[in-house]
Amino acid sequence: MSVEPSKMTFIRDLQSLQSFDQRSVVTIGSFDGVHLGHQAILTQVKDKAAQLGLPSVVMTFEPQPQEFFSGEKAPARLMRLREKVEALFEFGLDQVVCLQFNRALSHLTASEFVQRVLVEGLGTAHLIVGDDFRFGCDRKGDFAMLAEMGKSCDFTVQDTATLEIDGERVSSTLVRQRLQQADFGRASQLLGRPFSVKGRVVYGQQLGRELGFPTANVQLNRYSAPLSGVYGVLVNIDGVIYQGAANVGIRPTVGDLLKPILEVHLLDFNADLYGKRIEVEFVTKIRDEEKFTTLDKLVVSIQRDVKQIRAWFAGAKESIS
Repeated sequence: MSVEPSKMTFIRDLQSLQSFDQRSVVTIGSFDGVHLGHQAILTQVKDKAAQLGLPSVVMTFEPQPQEFFSGEKAPARLMRLREKVEALFEFGLDQVVCLQFNRALSHLTASEFVQRVLVEGLGTAHLIVGDDFRFGCDRKGDFAMLAEMGKSCDFTVQDTATLEIDGERVSSTLVRQRLQQADFGRASQLLGRPFSVKGRVVYGQQLGRELGFPTANVQLNRYSAPLSGVYGVLVNIDGVIYQGAANVGIRPTVGDLLKPILEVHLLDFNADLYGKRIEVEFVTKIRDEEKFTTLDKLVVSIQRDVKQIRAWFAGAKESIS
């Protein structure tokens, strides 16, 4: 289910938080991937909000704090902002506040953040945070500090225990590791759903069409992607699922990209997809991205990739039946 933009709450400065005119149950974090660990926190937020009869609020940041401080060295995103907001709304939260993480916000001390954002901005009645939550330019913001300030600022604080599956702590970092290893089964288990990328098909250089393998191109708008290479994928177009071959990377043979792009060649499909939003689910990895000395060698490799992906899907179908 997609969420209409009019229902999303994007707040880009501290002053705009004054639009909140009632108290709320709040959680704060990057929520990259909205994995099972995040979902455990969100469930607690919804339950507490229902108990108190207050709106449930998730506050996140754009860019993510690690991206603000580390730039291109920041970890690859599992989700773009739109995908994250949609996932949060689909989980049933009442409000999603996306606060711009800029120099002014990064310079707030922990106590200033509590007073200006949690108290004056969101009217926090109850706050739920992960066990590793830290904030404030002075790095003094943690659960103990929040609980102490809550006594004087009239809000309560609830900690959440780490969620583990088979002895592993569920985290965005672990999901990235499993995606890099092409362990899509484990990544799906951690996420609570298959890993996929959603986006709108944009115009490219038409190189794939010239080579005999037209592609639907989706800009990732990331410094880096959580995976790279050639994959067998399932593509959801208007509710219909198609098989495809996808490349995630910077096209080293052509050498025209600085940021990664998702290119999908749909098997046995020939229709105009420009402007459509599609969802691409990754199911198997074929190989790493390579740089070929000629376009002819690239074409030979693509032909081999597509043949291998067709065989994989045929084998998967036989194993199911």
